[in-house]
Amino acid sequence: MFLYAGAGGGEAAGQQPSMLTALFPFIIIFVIFYFLIIMPARKKQKQHQSLLSSLKGGERVVTGGGIFGTVTRVMEDRIEIKVDKNTTLQVTKQSVTTVLSPEGQETKAG
Repeated sequence: MFLYAGAGGGEAAGQQPSMLTALFPFIIIFVIFYFLIIMPARKKQKQHQSLLSSLKGGERVVTGGGIFGTVTRVMEDRIEIKVDKNTTLQVTKQSVTTVLSPEGQETKAG
């Protein structure tokens, strides 16, 4: 059985590690999280925001619910999309995930 004071372990008995040494692993973990999770998420959010601000009439879009349509009117907080001859829907701008090119392929992804 080892006693704490007698188990030296490389440091003088009774000596506490410095505050910086104790926080170093947490600092490293935060830096890794920032570069792997936070930074890419912020970049994607900015791209989606620029996609929403550049919406204009006549563009083909896909919503988060999988609805394909053509933008007919852009309002402050929502857009109106035409999905069929006589069918138009109003959806929130945030629900738009992709703007399609005329050929039906992605041009910008949010």
